[in-house]
Amino acid sequence: MFAHLQEIFSQFNLQQFTGAFIVLFAVIDVIGSVPIIINLQKHGKKVNAEKVTLYSFIMFMGFFYIGEFFLNLFKLDLSSFAIAGSLIIFIMAMEMILDIEIFREGPDTPKDATFVPLVFPLIAGAGALTTLLSIRAQYADINVILSILANVAVIYITVKAAKFIERKVGAGGIYFLKKCFGIILLAISVKLFLTNLTVLIQQISGKL
Repeated sequence: MFAHLQEIFSQFNLQQFTGAFIVLFAVIDVIGSVPIIINLQKHGKKVNAEKVTLYSFIMFMGFFYIGEFFLNLFKLDLSSFAIAGSLIIFIMAMEMILDIEIFREGPDTPKDATFVPLVFPLIAGAGALTTLLSIRAQYADINVILSILANVAVIYITVKAAKFIERKVGAGGIYFLKKCFGIILLAISVKLFLTNLTVLIQQISGKL
């Protein structure tokens, strides 16, 4: 067992870990969710930082391990799903850049906002989950898992200190960060699309 763990950790790569962390951090955009967290609390909604962290971790790890089974169930390959994910990331980036509201609170929204809408769809939404599989196609598992743990830690700290962050950064600072991450996501989506499209073309050419 020790030898197996040693083999797994031998695949750790700081560059891959950093890349995976930044991609997930940008897609999750928990800093950009701070105004939403504050607004939910002002409207009497309960937001539990510990539960947000736990639910997010479960969703990320669950999709990390069963996501491939999900693809096999529908006879899809990872590159195809990565391309689909890149398109979702592209749309999310445009929404962030153009200030389009993704989530709208309805009359049936429950008082406890921990899972809905905070964990899903804001933190562990379709974009983050598809991105998770997209980067898994490029990086070793250990680097992606560690990036998930690092992002979950950031989520906990951010949700716990939401009001403090708002006071220190200010609405203008949060707005600026949102625009920056939107541009980063736009570039990431293009890279994911081109990289995985090249893989698909090579696979198709090899079968001809």
